[in-house]
Amino acid sequence: MNFKGQSALICGAGGGIGLAAANQLITHGLNVAIADLKDQPADLADGPGQVCYFQGDLSNENFVRSIVEQTVAELGGIHYLVNTTGVLWFDRDASVVDMEMDVWDQVFAINLKSFVLTARHVVPHMRAQGGGAMVHISSIDALRGDNAPQDAYGAAKAGVIRLSKSLAVQFASEGIRSNAVLPGPVRSPMQSRWETNPRSLEALSAHVPVGRVGEPDDIAQACLFLLSDEASFITGTELVVDGGCTALP
Repeated sequence: MNFKGQSALICGAGGGIGLAAANQLITHGLNVAIADLKDQPADLADGPGQVCYFQGDLSNENFVRSIVEQTVAELGGIHYLVNTTGVLWFDRDASVVDMEMDVWDQVFAINLKSFVLTARHVVPHMRAQGGGAMVHISSIDALRGDNAPQDAYGAAKAGVIRLSKSLAVQFASEGIRSNAVLPGPVRSPMQSRWETNPRSLEALSAHVPVGRVGEPDDIAQACLFLLSDEASFITGTELVVDGGCTALP
């Protein structure tokens, strides 16, 4: 994979999947801009390219506009966009019958609106430079119902799939690709509950056909492939990375 001289904006990369994706791109020699509400992580990789970090709210359009403009100015363009921003609030996100609607609104702002805003402001630069590639993190939760749901999370992640498909169709003729990655269970800060309840992690791992939950780098590798020229004929699709969970009857 040859990314030399290219630049990427990774959103939601303060930890977990986003940080793993950022580190992959950094070690592959890209110039990388990272944005997250959290403080800059201490374990960012070293690489030959430039790295810059923006801290702020990715559901705020003024912030998104600003970081896109700064990234273009400092890194010479945005060739790749990776959207990983997300929250999963097990204590507040539940059935739509029971949850507070302000929680619904917050989850949609973080998990979907932020993706809309980054695409809205990055795509014009991709069009001007003659192309680019985007990867948006969705979830296998978008594909199925649940007796104990996080309805806002699942519905927002379904929206990510639809958004990605629409972007793919709109801009394919201009050399811009858009795909979604749908992780299954992944060990990340979003699933910190596993650290305090290892038995639940063991039970879940036994349910996954490959016998383990995913690691952030499993998802980052899928993102790397979809961004690369090796995936130049792939757009408007979803890559499920779930250890076989969705293949179960």
